Amino acid sequence: MRHLLLILILSYTAHALSLPEKFTADFTQQITNPKKKVITYQGKVYFSNKTFFKWDYTSPTKKQVCSNGRELTVVDHDLEQVSQYDIDKGFNFSKVLKNAKLHKKNIYVAKYENKSYTIQVDAQQRLQSIAYFDDLDNKVQIIFKKVKYAKGNLSKKIMTCKIPKAYDIIRG
Repeated sequence: MRHLLLILILSYTAHALSLPEKFTADFTQQITNPKKKVITYQGKVYFSNKTFFKWDYTSPTKKQVCSNGRELTVVDHDLEQVSQYDIDKGFNFSKVLKNAKLHKKNIYVAKYENKSYTIQVDAQQRLQSIAYFDDLDNKVQIIFKKVKYAKGNLSKKIMTCKIPKAYDIIRG
């Protein structure tokens, strides 16, 4: 009986999702609007210390999106413009994962801030994809490749958006 209980406890903890201290990955983000029009973005994502993230878009447009959990900075290189916003309720990825429940093998479902997220992981529990509907009823699917998990924090230089001096800055 003890062995059965231990096996059940170990299998439950093996299915718990947790966020690494930091990770980097290549990503493809596909957004499908309600009229089934699709736009696909590609780039690299950096995540550090539960609240810091940076999305470095390379295609079809060059853009950087950075956040420290309190402020969001968007650098749009096509428009030569920077938008900065204070975040009232930021997207807390660690809380999304904490709310995730195993749905079926390697697929989790999480509810957070009135949204449902479907999260798929590989055999080592590393992120493969996340899907959800945004506030405009667009279906958003992000597929991660070349995922690298590690301990510690990424450097401030990596996590900060580079703002060229000639760009216009807009506070939102």
